[in-house]
Amino acid sequence: MGALEGVKVVDLSRLLPGPYCSMVLADHGADVIAVEDRRFIADDLYFADVYRNKRHMTLNLKSQEGREIFCLLATEADVIIEGFRPGVVDRLGVGYEDIRQMNPAIIYCSISGYGQTGPAAHEAGHDVNYLSRAGVLDCIGPSHGPPVIPAVQAADIAGGGMNGVIGILLALYERNRSGRGQHIDISMTDGILNFLTLPHILSKKTGKKQRRSQSMLSHRFACYNTYETADGRYLALGAVENRFWRTLCSILEVEEYVELQYDEGRRREIVDRLRAIFASRPLSHWHALLDGADVCYSPIQDIDEVLGDELFVEREMIVDIEGEKGSEKTFGIAVKLDRTPGAVRSSPPAFGRDTGAILTELGYDEDAVDRLQRQGVV
Repeated sequence: MGALEGVKVVDLSRLLPGPYCSMVLADHGADVIAVEDRRFIADDLYFADVYRNKRHMTLNLKSQEGREIFCLLATEADVIIEGFRPGVVDRLGVGYEDIRQMNPAIIYCSISGYGQTGPAAHEAGHDVNYLSRAGVLDCIGPSHGPPVIPAVQAADIAGGGMNGVIGILLALYERNRSGRGQHIDISMTDGILNFLTLPHILSKKTGKKQRRSQSMLSHRFACYNTYETADGRYLALGAVENRFWRTLCSILEVEEYVELQYDEGRRREIVDRLRAIFASRPLSHWHALLDGADVCYSPIQDIDEVLGDELFVEREMIVDIEGEKGSEKTFGIAVKLDRTPGAVRSSPPAFGRDTGAILTELGYDEDAVDRLQRQGVV
């Protein structure tokens, strides 16, 4: 049994932030029903992997009967998640105030780009916009080039999905005391802003703006940097503390740099020297030399290497799941509880697969389900 066994979640969201949030809840035992309008499958934006452990139904909320069906789901739910622009669910008649009238204990989580309030609330955006507005994108990339868009959705997953999970768990905990639900306002831009915590601290400490690839923890010094190897691969060093740096210098036979770790006058010289050293041998050579040497070394791996990495396999972060095309690899459960561990119990459902079964649970007979399908309600 997962820690959230018995918690019922209805997820109206699409794309990545909301579905990722409800996936984490489902991984830990919540009964999650994903609700989407069949019209949106044409956009090919059904990211199946984040629908594991859930049930999926189609529902047209612009129809009167569609709203009635949703309200039946909502009266039995503990949590509702939505990811539309502010005001959309209210216009559909399924916003927080609408649902609270019939279910005062409901926890209603809204995940949006810029939040439910403020001057940017209704602006369109995607991950790159949230990263740039929050100042995070300005921290990524070469010092003498443009900011680089990361190929991972940090704002969607960390700023939106993970903060959504945190908010829901906090509200569930508080409801145990008060018996009352509440509305949760998650802004992906708010969430990613917190990634500037250390750059902001360092700026105040040094009195200098943290510039791209020029900060203590971003390529400025040789001890915390990335290096290309002779075979075109890359490795990373994070030897911030002098004890790690001292060991590294000894292994690389550059002991003269031990006390010059953060020397501004010779910073460029040391970086160039290490670049030349690492460029002289392939990654396999450096991996054999540095792996386990306690110098904060790691190879820079691509996704195929990650999927086969014994670290993630042993920690069950790479697991096999039976999908429509047979067995495939997926990511495991990051939050590991010993008594009530989460689990990847079921593969992602086909779009709308559980519509009929869920309607039957709500009291609709077979003829009614057929009629709703013909009328485009589901």
